[in-house]
Amino acid sequence: MKKLLLAIVLFSSTSLFAQKKADDIAKINVETYDLGKVKQNVPATATFVVTNTGKDDLLIDQANPTCGCTISDYTKSPIAPGKTGVIHATYNAANLGHIDKTLTVKFAGADDIKFIKLTGEVLSPADYDKAVANGTIKKTEQAAATAKKK
Repeated sequence: MKKLLLAIVLFSSTSLFAQKKADDIAKINVETYDLGKVKQNVPATATFVVTNTGKDDLLIDQANPTCGCTISDYTKSPIAPGKTGVIHATYNAANLGHIDKTLTVKFAGADDIKFIKLTGEVLSPADYDKAVANGTIKKTEQAAATAKKK
């Protein structure tokens, strides 16, 4: 009987202190942002929109890239319920080839983290200019990359 009572007390006390999951309090417009074709050494920035889907103010504690080739900035002030904030992720585009970078996002009051990603391809300046000249990509594609869910 004592064991049963102890189990009930432990279960009820842990459920009282359980935190929310990130998905319960925030929605990010896309989890993967496709930067498209990027010209080497021309940084490309993605903007992720974060919506507060909870009942209390939402605070983005952290939005950290997993490498030094990407930097991020985010809304630092509390986001009211139903309102939005942003996470800006800028990739330096120094290395040629496929882009596949991850950022971790932590919200105050959530016990888990969210992962958002940048994808795309870095082309040499010559290859980028050729692609623009032959119409494969538009010159403004890099600046106005389209967000895609993957």
